[in-house]
Amino acid sequence: SSLEIKEKEIREKGSEILREQLDAAKKELKLKDKECERLSQVRNQLEQELEELTASLFEEAHKMVREANVKQAGAEKQLKEAQGKIDVLQAEVTALKILVLTSTPSSPNRQLHPQLQSSGTRGAHKCGGGHVRNKSISRAFQSSSGKPEPSSVSIQSAGKEEREMDSVLFAEFLLWKEQPSLDRSTAFLSRIYKEDIGPCLSFMRSELSQLVQRAVENNSLTIEPAAVSALPTVKAAALECGGPNGFRASVETKCALSGLSRTCRHRIKLGDKENYYYISPSSRARITAVCNFFTYIRYIQQGLVRHNAEQMFWEVMRLRREMTVAKLGFYFADQG
Repeated sequence: SSLEIKEKEIREKGSEILREQLDAAKKELKLKDKECERLSQVRNQLEQELEELTASLFEEAHKMVREANVKQAGAEKQLKEAQGKIDVLQAEVTALKILVLTSTPSSPNRQLHPQLQSSGTRGAHKCGGGHVRNKSISRAFQSSSGKPEPSSVSIQSAGKEEREMDSVLFAEFLLWKEQPSLDRSTAFLSRIYKEDIGPCLSFMRSELSQLVQRAVENNSLTIEPAAVSALPTVKAAALECGGPNGFRASVETKCALSGLSRTCRHRIKLGDKENYYYISPSSRARITAVCNFFTYIRYIQQGLVRHNAEQMFWEVMRLRREMTVAKLGFYFADQG
């Protein structure tokens, strides 16, 4: 039975070895579990950091895009404003070029704006490029002979001129000013055509009157000092237009518009036509008054007038008054 004892010892040693190996395996598994848990934590931490980094990058990218869009919008706005200013300046330069081209030291232009006014005598000029306006009617009117009217002098000294705005006229002007144009179908211009422009440009020779009005509307009418013919052959042809052609001087002839014999110191030309029409001082004053009105509303249309609506309205009313005064036959001696 010593064999049995040895066999038993061998079994016990084998079992002990197996238990030791099992314990070692268990310890190794525990270590591996801890390592896996640690690696899992590291992986989770890295994934979280990656997500945070990705979110941060996207947020930064969105922020940069937003800033770029804001800057682009601001730049586009500044560009539009600059283009608008450039357009206004170009229009002003164009207007000033017209003024320079139609003005000479002996015949400078007076403008419809205080900041552009100049003094001087009259020369040849386009009506839309700056006809000299009639002086304020608060001055004493003068008759065609150049003598002052005694009644107007006494009225001048009677008292200070007052004014009161007509709400209907002002409302029509404001409505027109929202989209200024030369469309005569608007209430504002329709009234002025009916009450001022039409009567002011209504002369005995109706056909020529219509041509004059059309030329004024198209900004193609020219007024220049009159001339006396040095050649008889030229004189005969020119008399059909109301007066002779030639060197400049006063001409005693029939006014092409009124048909009355007057001293015609000026003549008009319609667009590109070759014919000249000699006009009396009164006819010239009427044409000039209408030209001044059209020039001013063109300046408003082009955005060249730096006044508020009420100031513009009163300037329009003053120009309407000039047309009314001119169509009644009053004019100043310096216009003749």
